[in-house]
Amino acid sequence: MAGIDTRIVIVGLPTIARELGADVEQVIWVTQAYLLASTIGLLLIGRITDLIGRVKIYNYGFIIFTIGSAFASLSVSPGELIASRIVQGTGSAMIITNSAAILTDATPQNELGTILGINQIAFRIGSISGLTLSGIIIAIADWRALFYINIPIGIFGTIWAHKRLREISTRDTATKMDWSGFVMFTTSLTLMLLAITFLSYGGSDLFSGAAMIVVGALMMVVFIKIESKIPAPLLDLKLFKMRRFAGANLAQLLSALSWSGIVIMLSFYLQIIMGYSPLQAGLSILPLEATFIVLGPLSGRLSDKYGSRPFAVLGLLVSSVGFFLLAAITSPATPYFEIAIVFALMGAGNGMFVSPNISAIMGSVPANRRGVASGFRVTLFNVGMTASSGLAVLLISLVIPYGAFSALLQSFNPLAASQVVRDQFVGGFKIAAFAFAVINSIAIIPSFMTGSKSGEAPLESLKAEEIGPE
Repeated sequence: MAGIDTRIVIVGLPTIARELGADVEQVIWVTQAYLLASTIGLLLIGRITDLIGRVKIYNYGFIIFTIGSAFASLSVSPGELIASRIVQGTGSAMIITNSAAILTDATPQNELGTILGINQIAFRIGSISGLTLSGIIIAIADWRALFYINIPIGIFGTIWAHKRLREISTRDTATKMDWSGFVMFTTSLTLMLLAITFLSYGGSDLFSGAAMIVVGALMMVVFIKIESKIPAPLLDLKLFKMRRFAGANLAQLLSALSWSGIVIMLSFYLQIIMGYSPLQAGLSILPLEATFIVLGPLSGRLSDKYGSRPFAVLGLLVSSVGFFLLAAITSPATPYFEIAIVFALMGAGNGMFVSPNISAIMGSVPANRRGVASGFRVTLFNVGMTASSGLAVLLISLVIPYGAFSALLQSFNPLAASQVVRDQFVGGFKIAAFAFAVINSIAIIPSFMTGSKSGEAPLESLKAEEIGPE
């Protein structure tokens, strides 16, 4: 459900924009608010779980997520919907951060890729199938039903997790919470993400946006210096001495930066340019979902036997080919069959990449750092997704004026828009697709750093001083 709600509103964004009178900035914030809320507190949540245990925080996450879903379904304005999505995102962060850490605690090292692969595939199946599910729901019900479905499942999940989960984690009771580091990191990350978002939507002048980025970057530098000197840091920077941890996290960040924006723009393209209904648009993305679902678990299982690097690198290569083809063939006259092939390539590549990459990250850290490592992993993933949406709007707006983009989105009949405006949107879409193809290709470089199965020292051989206090 946490995965579904990262994207379930995407296909429905044009419908929400029309019915709530939202412009491009407001309607994108419906997705951004969820991602920002599920990003900012991840390191804090990860650190707290290392201190007090994972299961309790996981259970609270279900409660908050369900409450946020109920509020979202009752929203009558863009502002109310955005605020509700913030509550949802907070609950989502508590669930996602702990899920991988809980499973890592309970899984033998030689099965970790398979188990984390299943877990991550569950999340990604949710996030990808949310696109199709959104179209189906809107075809048969009001857009509010996008959030109704979370309520019974959230209640069941809360009760089931409380009854069935038991705490088995290794608690890091020797160290205290680094509150100053949390404030510094959170403020820095918030400033930079907000600046990117505001600049993308024309919501801030260039000087103010640049100032926010500079201040945020300086605070991040100070945060890193502080964390490297204190005995109990929020983020143990010694983890980055591990090649697998550093390389896999960077590859994940670049991949996420490519994917979120292009998925949102695909939803707009299918409905605005191809003239598809929300249901047709959702069903059109099925080839991407199907290949991801098939290859995701398979790559996780094979990575346990042969190592994570070959599958992560191959996955990035395949998905990058898909991105480049999307930029090359996109036009109003392109038949859906060609687009479906590209979708299948993109889904297959991403499916091959995700599970081995997460296994490389979580399998490289000691037991008492898995909470914060999982939190950092998801933080980087969400940072990439959040920045990607703003970057997509910025790239498309290089060709189509922001006002014309908003009018096109709010139109009840986008096909009636002038050919010039529609051509401008397609031109901006091609630029965005090409830029994301380049970013996704660059992720191949750090993926080589993850090493082979035999090329990484086992955790037990690392000295205590290299990973912080036990």
